[in-house]
Amino acid sequence: MEHGDRHITVVDENGNEQLCEILFTFESEDFGKSYVFYYPVGAEFEEEEETEVHVSAFIPGDEEREGELLPIESEEEWDMIEEVWNTFCAEQEEEAE
Repeated sequence: MEHGDRHITVVDENGNEQLCEILFTFESEDFGKSYVFYYPVGAEFEEEEETEVHVSAFIPGDEEREGELLPIESEEEWDMIEEVWNTFCAEQEEEAE
C-alpha cells in the first residue's frame, strides 16, 4: 500500500488481489495506529446505497518497503472506528444538503 496514493491492493485470505479505493485515513493517538477506510474499485461510494466499506489498521510504507494492512483486534478499537465512521457519514450528509 502506498501512502498518499488513492488506491491500495488488498490480498484476501485466498490470495486473490483486489484493487480498492481509499475513502479516507485517520490516526488514533489513543491506540497509536493509523486506520484506512476503503472499498472495491468499481463500486461507487454512495451514501444511499449499500457499498461494502472495509477498515483496517495500517503501517504506512516508506521508500524501502510497502505499507501493511493489519486486522483490528479489540472491541475498544471497533467502538472508536464506529464513532469516526458515524462522524464521517454525518459530515457527508451535511455537505450534500
